[in-house]
Amino acid sequence: MRFDGKSAKSMLALGALLATSPAWAQAATPAHIDSGDTAWMLTATALVLMMTIPGLALFYGGMVRAKNLLSILMQCFAITALVTVLWMLYGYSLAFSTEGMHAGVTNLHSFIGGLDRVLLCGLKPDSRYQTVPESVYVMFQLTFAIITPALIIGAFAERMKFSALLWFSGLWLTIVYLPVAHMVWSGPGSLLGDLGVLDFAGGTVVHINAGIAGLIACLVIGKRRGYPNVPMPPHNLGYTVMGASLLWLGWFGFNAGSAVAANGSAGMAMLATQVATAAAALGWLAAEWITHKRASVLGIVSGAVAGLVAVTPAAGTAGPGGALVLGLIAGVICFFSATRLKHKLGYDDSLDVFGVHAVAGIVGALLTGPLASPKLGGFGTVESLWGQLWIQAKGVGFTVAWSAVLSLVILKLIDWTLGLRVDDEQELIGLDLALHEEKAYNLS
Repeated sequence: MRFDGKSAKSMLALGALLATSPAWAQAATPAHIDSGDTAWMLTATALVLMMTIPGLALFYGGMVRAKNLLSILMQCFAITALVTVLWMLYGYSLAFSTEGMHAGVTNLHSFIGGLDRVLLCGLKPDSRYQTVPESVYVMFQLTFAIITPALIIGAFAERMKFSALLWFSGLWLTIVYLPVAHMVWSGPGSLLGDLGVLDFAGGTVVHINAGIAGLIACLVIGKRRGYPNVPMPPHNLGYTVMGASLLWLGWFGFNAGSAVAANGSAGMAMLATQVATAAAALGWLAAEWITHKRASVLGIVSGAVAGLVAVTPAAGTAGPGGALVLGLIAGVICFFSATRLKHKLGYDDSLDVFGVHAVAGIVGALLTGPLASPKLGGFGTVESLWGQLWIQAKGVGFTVAWSAVLSLVILKLIDWTLGLRVDDEQELIGLDLALHEEKAYNLS
């Protein structure tokens, strides 16, 4: 075959076109499983599972009264088991199936996945997601689905029936969490993904989603008996510190693992997570010290969690400087939202799910756009700071409305059928004995 100058130019043009097309870019992804990426994702997955059991279980468990410790541990453990089964049956399919999705086209599958992956249909040992086995990715995303409804239990701690908790968790996962995860993370054709919303590891999907549901839940179920006149101090802050420490450690899997590779993005996400968490802990501590003339253990660990939450959506695109600023802002704002705001409005968010997770999630989601800009030391491709801020605001607003309305419907449905709340005698005795006939401490 003979090539002249014109033919050569045509071949070069065709090559350039293919190199820039999405199909070619996808084909150019290594068509093999990378052992390094896989090893990191296996580790990250274990770290994120540790965030719920035992991390969140201890963090929440230490903050309730002794008579309700086992109920918190039981709820975290039961949610882990329940969500695992539901994820295998249909959860992964509804969250991550791309059946019927097309970039720039809004249809039913922009909101929810298809049923082609029900019962993990088609999953084989050599199935691949990017450069890792798909089974590892399925498991990694499962750990996110586990911790999100588990976060909500802190808002209504010490007063919900266990049967109601199980129904709420299963229905909330199905109706609220899975669609939001799909709309943000499932790729071209997803509603919020096509809108341009940036959420690296779950600011909207996990924290705003859970925090708003927690607020609605504590409003619907009502205040604890005696609140706010009866003192209800944490019974074991040692457990809470251990839980917060496990959450801090596990969050490296949460954020750095969302790179789905052992690469520079994962490394920068880990660094940003550490910096933001430390800054938020100090920010909360400073605000508390100035306001109350002392610094508390509960305060510094709560500040750290606020920083972890705030940096979650920004971890993949913010630089260390942006993470520092984000952490400081989140720590100070969450101190006031978990103390002054809660007492002023009078709602009984037992363990500050709304005050920390929703508020820090909103702060982080909004600032993710500006902090991704190279002008502010970020590593994203954001060109317009204000434009991206508006996109992030629309994503936050949509998530708040979605979670609030559907969580209210689910809670009301359960209340009208099973009933949400234990009776006064059970609440007085404590859920450990009343619901499980067990005690956390037998000091005889």
